[in-house]
Amino acid sequence: MSNPLDKAGAKAPPIIGSGSTQRYDPDQMGPELGTDFPDAETLWKRHLNALDGAAGDTPIDDAEPSSSMPAG
Repeated sequence: MSNPLDKAGAKAPPIIGSGSTQRYDPDQMGPELGTDFPDAETLWKRHLNALDGAAGDTPIDDAEPSSSMPAG
C-alpha cells in the first residue's frame, strides 16, 4: 500500500457523461462504496433547526442584507 489514499474508506463511484454533464453514476452508488447515509435527513433537519435558533425567528432567505457602505 504505497499510496496513502488507499486507506480511505469510501471510493468515488464511476463517472458518466463528459464536460459540463459529467456526474457520478447514481445507479452505482450504494453502501459498498461508502456512499450510503441513511441518517442524512435527520442530520439536515438538525442543522436547519440550529440555524433557526441562531437567527431568531427570521428565516435566512428573508433576512435583510447588511451593508457597511453609507448611502450616497
